[in-house]
Amino acid sequence: MAQDHAHDAHGHHDDHGHDHHELGFWRKWVFSTDHKVIGMQYTVTGLAFLFFGFMLMLLMRWTIAKGGAEPLPTGLGELMFNIFGDDVFTAVMKDGKQVGYTLSSQGYNVFGAMHGTIMVFFGIVPIAMAGFGNFVMPLQIGAIDMAFPRLNMASFWCFFVSCIFMVASFFVPGSAAKSGWTNYPPLAGIADLPGSVDASGDLLGVWTNGGTLWLLGMVFNITGSLLGSINFITTIVQLRAPGMTWGRLPFFCWAQFITAYLLLLAFPPLESAAVMNLFDRVFGSSFFQPTGLVVTQAATAAGIVPHYSGGGSPILWQHLFWFLAHPEVYVLILPGIGMITEIIACNTRKPIWGYKAMVGAVFVLAFLSFIVWAHHMYMTGMGPKVSAFFQTTTIMISVPSVILLTALLLSLWGGSIRFNTPMLFATAFLPMFGIGGLTGIPLAFNAIDLYMHDTYYVIAHFNNVVAPVTIFAIFAGCYHWYPKATGRFMSEFLGKVHFWGSLVFINILFFPMFIQGMGGVHRRWWDGGLTYKGTVENVLHLNSWSSWGAWGLAAFQLVFVFNFFYSIFRGKKVPNDNPWNATTLEWDTPTPPPHGNFTKPITVYRNAYEYSVPGAEKDFTPQSEPPAGTPAAQPAPAH
Repeated sequence: MAQDHAHDAHGHHDDHGHDHHELGFWRKWVFSTDHKVIGMQYTVTGLAFLFFGFMLMLLMRWTIAKGGAEPLPTGLGELMFNIFGDDVFTAVMKDGKQVGYTLSSQGYNVFGAMHGTIMVFFGIVPIAMAGFGNFVMPLQIGAIDMAFPRLNMASFWCFFVSCIFMVASFFVPGSAAKSGWTNYPPLAGIADLPGSVDASGDLLGVWTNGGTLWLLGMVFNITGSLLGSINFITTIVQLRAPGMTWGRLPFFCWAQFITAYLLLLAFPPLESAAVMNLFDRVFGSSFFQPTGLVVTQAATAAGIVPHYSGGGSPILWQHLFWFLAHPEVYVLILPGIGMITEIIACNTRKPIWGYKAMVGAVFVLAFLSFIVWAHHMYMTGMGPKVSAFFQTTTIMISVPSVILLTALLLSLWGGSIRFNTPMLFATAFLPMFGIGGLTGIPLAFNAIDLYMHDTYYVIAHFNNVVAPVTIFAIFAGCYHWYPKATGRFMSEFLGKVHFWGSLVFINILFFPMFIQGMGGVHRRWWDGGLTYKGTVENVLHLNSWSSWGAWGLAAFQLVFVFNFFYSIFRGKKVPNDNPWNATTLEWDTPTPPPHGNFTKPITVYRNAYEYSVPGAEKDFTPQSEPPAGTPAAQPAPAH
């Protein structure tokens, strides 16, 4: 029945898709309903925010490495001060003279909170899920567009409005949110309020401060993600080409399908929490804010406390936040695994090992991701029975992750591997995913997490999952699908320079953090721990190693930026529509794909990864290639 719907929907859209007039610039490139343009809008916007969030981290690493005492390089400090103001940067004085500017302790809190928020919600998810998903997924299932094109456009513009809120928050009094990317109350309820409270106990400046703009940005961001999730699910269920059964679906589409469900089920609790938090800040309700809260020493001396209507629960925010944020980890990872799977199959010239096991693993992983959230909350004092449940489910979730990693590793065995740039990033993904996963196992246990919590060990673990795993997958996807999107290859030489530099420096950045975390170095020490020397003194010198790793990593990302834009105009042109000799349907479209995508009716005859089939004339057999003796589909009539 589902396949009949897919056939009917595809036929209906096909008739509609090829009868259109040429759109103007604004409708074609700005307010577009074409899934490919929207995918590129998400990708370019996400890349811009990825580099912005990375820049915030680089400035934080300077302060950490220099103990908060050295000014930024000449010119850079002045530029940053002029952009962000004295709420974030402070003058450095030596011998009574000002010698430059550096990040202040308050600025460190601002950049720390916004770095995490931007990298996760405004960088990686928009690129991996919305960007690549919008561009590639409809092509891979043989659809001419998403099921709801206008809803697709609305999802991007909700996201874009959220970006405006987040950027604007840096330029309001007090600067942006400064209570961590998790925005925990009660601190987040009062830390961002300029003036905090007046003599009557009323909150001041709530609409024009960074914390409120953070919440408004998250509401619009989540709304855009929910609209996109509904669209992705409907498109995959209803618009698959004839013959594209569930068993023939490319694994990237399975990953996007499960990711969309994760977002659809996990994001509403956080959106509800953000709205309740806004009510606490603006109208004085107390969903999360406890009553009788002491704000500042001055307020305490004056007997002033903020007026809330009752006793709220700060722990409730943590439950609602982490109920989203642990599935969010797999929202980051699963699209990356989907991209890596496509690239490994294409460049080993053999089918994926354990396709059905991988699909089953992502279903199990998605289910388990909803019942592990409180392993982030051991510090709240949960009892041994509750913590035992979350410890058990956290260990269980490693099983489907190991199945995915094992299947991809075994897919390399016996392959005729082409080590082009996308394949280099794909193969590096595998051991880095192993490191990120294995280092998370100790944190599953309450007794260990009580010691490791909020140390650099947690930073190193999470960033090893997100940075060299998900971001390497994004880079691999950029190099792999760039020829289809632009008709040109990115430079292989520059791509390999980018890869090797990134691989070396990303490990120099994060590996020392494991050692520092086990030594007790805290993630929120803006001066790198100099104030709290004590037992951590013997590992503080590693701050410089991590910082050099960060700056070296940044230098090699400039190679990617240059390669990305230079290749649009001067890159080597593709010889045909399928330059990688791949099997999935996106390579059946013209290059770059036109509005409507396909120039002929598409029928799927075989599985997604029929590489090196015994007896075949070539080492790849596209999904749309009919078996011998089957009449080929007729081309669409010219209009």
